[in-house]
Amino acid sequence: MLRALLDHLARLFSPAKPKEPPAPAPDEAEDDEPLPDPDAIAVLPIEDAIDLHGFAPRDIPSVVEEYLHEAHARGFPEVRLIHGRGKGVQRRVVQSILARHPLVESFRDAPATRGGWGATIARLRVNRS
Repeated sequence: MLRALLDHLARLFSPAKPKEPPAPAPDEAEDDEPLPDPDAIAVLPIEDAIDLHGFAPRDIPSVVEEYLHEAHARGFPEVRLIHGRGKGVQRRVVQSILARHPLVESFRDAPATRGGWGATIARLRVNRS
């Protein structure tokens, strides 16, 4: 009786082995949806704000440059670049780009209601066509 109790307790408290998913039946068709290409270029809609969190830090300078050109071409007078608060590294990178960019008239930290120092507002030069 004691042995049966010990066996029962051992089964209850032993780590469970992960269950393997059942193998697909040979006649089942594979999912026809192709996997996304990891090297494909993502096309993002150009709006008056861009969240840079989804980009690799090494890509931030080129993303900001391209974004500013596209936003200016679309006639946005002002844009918001969301870089996050963190240690301020991305903020410094973004603001150093804005400081020397020919399409940027001025820039400042966003007000608290629009991201505070986790975002930068850039005023773009007027497109005189």
